Amino acid sequence: MPRCSWCNTANPLYVAYHDHEWGVPVHDDRKLFEMLLLETFQAGLSWECILNKREAFRRAFDGFDFERIARYGEARLQALWADASIVRNRLKIRAAVMNARVFMDIQREAGSFDAYLWGMAGGRPRRETGLTTSPLSDRIAADLRRRGMRFTGSTVVYAYLQAVGVVNSHEEGCHLAR
Repeated sequence: MPRCSWCNTANPLYVAYHDHEWGVPVHDDRKLFEMLLLETFQAGLSWECILNKREAFRRAFDGFDFERIARYGEARLQALWADASIVRNRLKIRAAVMNARVFMDIQREAGSFDAYLWGMAGGRPRRETGLTTSPLSDRIAADLRRRGMRFTGSTVVYAYLQAVGVVNSHEEGCHLAR
């Protein structure tokens, strides 16, 4: 079955991610937060590295429960910094807590993060390939940073938009290109 060239077909996790998640529109706030957290940790690293640690991140970050993460204090941060099963970048771990708080602020303002994100995108997926940023990712990244989110530059946001199906970037020839 033809897939995007970046998909490491020797890694079953990567194949499953490519075939069943990447580019599929997401409207569940918990899943939207999960992918946002993972994409922020991916900054400067490979997605495959983060994907391989996804279950460790799930355990370490309370199942991606943004309400719990928003309440993490110093003791919890210390425990995360000591957890060798995840990426132990102190700034990214602190950002996860701040980003959870901002995520909840956006939920309160927009009714849901889903409403915010898809509203910014015009309510429907876009088809784009060969990009690492776009005017949409520029606009969303600027707004998220203005609100206080960290590690959410335009490149990270664009990867996030691809991951949650706002942008479908499956390459021509891939069985999922549409």
